Amino acid sequence: MLLKDVIKDYKQKTGLNNENIAKLLNVSKSTVGRWLSGDINSLQSETKKRLSDILGNDIDQLLSNKGPLYKKPLLGYAKAGYDMYLENNIEGYIEVNTSDDKKGDYFLRVKGDSMELAHIHDGDLLFVKSVKEVRSGAIAVVRVGDEVTIKRVIYKPDLLILEAANPAVENRYFTQKEVKELPIEILGKVIYAKSEFE
Repeated sequence: MLLKDVIKDYKQKTGLNNENIAKLLNVSKSTVGRWLSGDINSLQSETKKRLSDILGNDIDQLLSNKGPLYKKPLLGYAKAGYDMYLENNIEGYIEVNTSDDKKGDYFLRVKGDSMELAHIHDGDLLFVKSVKEVRSGAIAVVRVGDEVTIKRVIYKPDLLILEAANPAVENRYFTQKEVKELPIEILGKVIYAKSEFE
């Protein structure tokens, strides 16, 4: 990855302009412009440290194209079942590549086996995109009152179904009134699940 691509990507994600970035890194606006044009491809050590800090990644690693490029937080547990509160303390960070960085926002660790036929197993890590709505049939992280669960969301006229992917676990059905009163809220769409040994 080139320095100009790192800076362009950061600008796009944050909406900052050259002057904002210059102030953050304690360099001139023209220096940022020369990074973006490709005229300058190296950094002084203090600037390198500051840039690594604001990116949350080692700039040397980014520029050498070694390994995953971005880090996403692991926000604790959610249950592939019911009756579990979301533990949203940050346990750490998981590295993802550039493509995945744009697809999702955080990871959750799964507890329970209600989604095993959807290849989501106890102990897996789920990569989740923060959204408030999903299409019918999507697997989502859903808040039901004070609990959080991972289920396939099915919309029917006047009915919301949270569908398990394990015949031993019952589906749950909610009227539109219950959806509003509990409330039931979509917290995110599951992008993929992975086992920790991967």
